[in-house]
Parts: sequence; C-alpha cells; structure tokens
Amino acid sequence: MLSRLLRDRLRPYSAALAAVVLFQLIGTIASLYLPSLNADIIDQGVARGDTGYILSTGGWMLVVSLVQIACSVAAVYYGAKVAAGFGRDTRSAIFHQVGAFSAREVAHFGAPSLITRSTNDVQQVQMLVVMTCTMLVAAPIMGVGGIIMALRQDIGLSWLMLVCVPALLISIGLIISRMVPQFRAMQTRIDEVNRVLREQLSGIRVVRAFVREPEETRRFAEANEALTGTALRVGRLTALIFPTVMLILNVSSVAVLWFGAARVDSGEMQIGALTAFLMYLMQILMSMMMATFISIMIPRAAVCAERIGEVLDTESSVRPPESPVRQVRVHAELEMRDVEFRYPGAAAPVLSGISFRAVAGQTTAIVGSTGSGKTTLVSLVPRLFDATAGTVSVDGVDVRDLDPQILWSRIGLVPQKPYLFSGTVASNLRYGDPDATDEELWAALDVAQARDFVEAMPEGLQAPIAQGGTNVSGGQRQRLAIARALVSKPEIYLFDDSFSALDLTTDARLRAALRPHTAEAAVVIVGQRVSTIAGADQIIVLDDGLIVGIGTHEELLESCPTYIEIVESQMTAESAA
Repeated sequence: MLSRLLRDRLRPYSAALAAVVLFQLIGTIASLYLPSLNADIIDQGVARGDTGYILSTGGWMLVVSLVQIACSVAAVYYGAKVAAGFGRDTRSAIFHQVGAFSAREVAHFGAPSLITRSTNDVQQVQMLVVMTCTMLVAAPIMGVGGIIMALRQDIGLSWLMLVCVPALLISIGLIISRMVPQFRAMQTRIDEVNRVLREQLSGIRVVRAFVREPEETRRFAEANEALTGTALRVGRLTALIFPTVMLILNVSSVAVLWFGAARVDSGEMQIGALTAFLMYLMQILMSMMMATFISIMIPRAAVCAERIGEVLDTESSVRPPESPVRQVRVHAELEMRDVEFRYPGAAAPVLSGISFRAVAGQTTAIVGSTGSGKTTLVSLVPRLFDATAGTVSVDGVDVRDLDPQILWSRIGLVPQKPYLFSGTVASNLRYGDPDATDEELWAALDVAQARDFVEAMPEGLQAPIAQGGTNVSGGQRQRLAIARALVSKPEIYLFDDSFSALDLTTDARLRAALRPHTAEAAVVIVGQRVSTIAGADQIIVLDDGLIVGIGTHEELLESCPTYIEIVESQMTAESAA
C-alpha cells in the first residue's frame, strides 16, 4: 500500500524528484572524489614535500566541496518541496473522500480515527518522503560508489567489506523486524487515546454531573499507559540501533588500520591509500546506516499508508448518479414509495413499507416512540443514507438520480443535534446563502425567534460563535440552526426534532411565524411534543419502523391507538380532545 500511495501521489512531482536524484548524484560523486584527492595530497604532496601540489590539489578539493554543498542544498530544497506537496495533496484527498462519505462510512471509521489518519498518519508518510529525498537516494549511490573507489585504492583489504557490510545489515534487520508489529500497535493506541479524549471533552458536563471524574481518569490512564508501553518498546528497540551501528563502525575502523598497517609496512600499500580506504569504508557503512535509519521509518509509514489507503479506497454507500438529472418538472414535492432501510448485517430493517407524500403549502409531522426510525426517515431525503428498497423522490425525481447540488439546494435541514461552526452569527447563517444580506439575516432571525438574544449581544450579527456553538444555550443553538435553514429559502424544510429545546411559548410563536414564510414550501417536522405537531396537515405515526397511522390530529385520536398513547402520555384525554 505504501508504494502504491507514493506512486500515485508523487506522480505530479516527477520533475522535482528527477532534480533531487540529479543533485544527489552529483553531490555524492563529489563526496566520493574527496578521499582520493586527500590520498594524493598525502602520497604525492606531503610524502615528497611538494607544497605546490598540496596547494593546487587542496584548491581543487575546495571547489569539489563547494559543488557538494550546493548540490546537497538543492536536493534538500526540492525534496522538502516534494514532501510538502505530497502531504498537502494527500490530506486534501482524504478530506474530499470523507466529505463524500455517508453517515454509515463515518460511523464505521469513527471521527477520532479519521482525524488521526488525516494528520498523524499523513505526517509519518510525509516524513518518510523527506528522508528518502535527502538521505535514501544518496545511500545506494554512496554505497556502490564507495565500494568501487575503495577497490581502486587497494583490493587486498576488500574482504573487510564482505564482513562489515553484511554484519551491519543483519544486525539492523533483526532489530527492525521486531519493530514492525510495535509500530502497527502504536497507531491503534493513538486512535484509542484520541477516542477517549474526544468522548471526555464532548461529554464533560455528563461526566461532572454524575461525578464520574475518577472513572474517566482511570479510563484515560489505561489508554495512555497502553500507548506509553508500546512507545517504550519501540524506543528500546530504536535505542539498540545506534550503539550497534557505532560498534560495527569502530570495529571496522580498527580492522582496517590493523590489517592496512601490515600492508603499508610491507610496501604493498601507501599511507594515503590506507587513509582513503578507511574513509571509503566509513562512507559505505554510513550509507548503510542512512538506509537503515530510513528503514526504521518504513514500517511505521507502511502502517500509516495502509490506514490512509483504507479511507481512500472506501467507496461511499451513497454514490452520485452517472447521468444526473438537473431539470425537474415539479415544485416542492417529497414522496416516498414502499421505502425500506436496513443497516448492513442487521436482522430487521429500521424502516419498512414507508409511503407518503408531502407537497407545497402542507406541513407533514412525523411522530413516534424513541427508536421508531424518525431521524433515519428524514436522513433518507438529503441522502445521508440511501434507501435499501423503494423510492425517495424530490420534485418528481428519485433522489439517487438527481444532481446532488440540485437536491441539496432544494432542502433545508435542521438536524436533531444542531451544530454551529466557529465564526460569527452572520457566518453561520450564511451557510444557507453566502450572498444573503444583513436584512435577510435579520428577517430569518425574526422568524426563528432569535432576534432578541442576537440583538442583546454587543456585536450583533458579528457576535462570535464558538466551535459547536458552545457559547450559546441549547435553545439559542436550535433557533440559529432554524434561521440558517430559513436563509437558504429551500423548497422542502426538514425539521428533525428541532423545537425540543424551546419552551412552549417560544415554540408556538416560532411555528406561527413559520407558516407564512413556508407557505410555498413542503414542511416535514419530526416532533416529540404533541403541541408541536397537532396543527400539521398530516401526521405520520411510526412504530418500530412501520407507519401505523396517517391523518390529522383529530382523525388519529379516533383511529390510531399508538397516537392516542403518545397523546395521553403528555396530556389528559380531555385536554387532547
């Protein structure tokens, strides 16, 4: 998966990668040339007392060093540029892929895991790209070139390379083979810590209300200790690598000097050649060490690439149509015909045999006990899920055939848990219509019964809103979400239990203000309170995913036992009548 991810995402940067290879090649060749020049200075200049040769060769070494430095800087520059582009493109790809997911895929991965995959996991692979461009590309060039140059100096010591290089590779390979499963476990542990922390921050009020701080502290400590233990095991293995490398490097240096000294003493080798051979052996082993250093990162990057690939390869269960319909003949009409929905692997469907029609100027209410499928039914309209059987039609066209932008522009959804984005009141309302004027925003706030508390804020429409709307109350959050839907002026309004946090007086005022504003739109209200839905043109009663009654409030009181139970649970039979 790692190679496929790199191949696909680095293809646009082939020119920059070619520049990296070119500059690394030139820089490494220059680095390999320096020991030979140094050997010449010792053997031809110092040994003979030829100062002119020393100065001329030294000047040439200076030129070669400057070339090496310039090429190294250029290679690092282009490598960093490639890595930064890779990280940007990969994060963008994950973002757009997750944006296309239905609620099913988001629930499958989980928000904490998706956040980790788009940040930490991408960063790990990006770091591998940086290190590959700056170190790994040069390692084989230096290794092969070093062997050739060392053999040019003296073939008699070449057997040392046959011992030192395999010893280094085998030692490091054994350590890395034990690190791979630990890196895999570490990413899972990071996900777990993120999940626990996210739950605790989101549910901090519940934790405090039920005095569960000690239990949550213990739960976080367990997740944290599991991550710490895995990180320590990785750290211990990593700590073995550099002492092992240094041991082999130092033993190799001693061996070269020991056996090389004997060859110098016998006249088979010159001192400058011995010095150059030692430097080449160090360069060979250093190239092996650089490759080893990168190989430490490869296992973790491979695990991260697998996790990134899982997201990028997962297709949304809600697929856009191949030939989308962009022209519709009907206005503000929602219809469901024999709709069924079941979750994958579920024994029974959540919804079954759902059929009804909502038209312009009509209010349709959906009521039922908790878990009866009300929110799932509403979610089928904007294609947060797709029906597993039957047809959901908007303006006479199956939503699966309708262009997504056309579909969403015709729907104004106020979800069960209204969410506000960090910004201002105005920026949140303009999610419904980016071009809406301040007058239109105030008009929507008027209808949503939110004008009073927005005017009370010192900055008015420019009042800051925290992430999630945590600096306003639940009722204020609901009213701002309703105003956001009103700003978009859709053909179909979907209110998913959007009045639950409002008191009865505000609820009644809001519904009265909505009627003229939504006179030419179809309105679907999911409600728990009978007072919220009693005035609807038609009320759909759900029970265990089935429609058990459709009619007005008065008709259902006479014909639907389930509805009567709901009414009697909220008020006396006399007041209901």
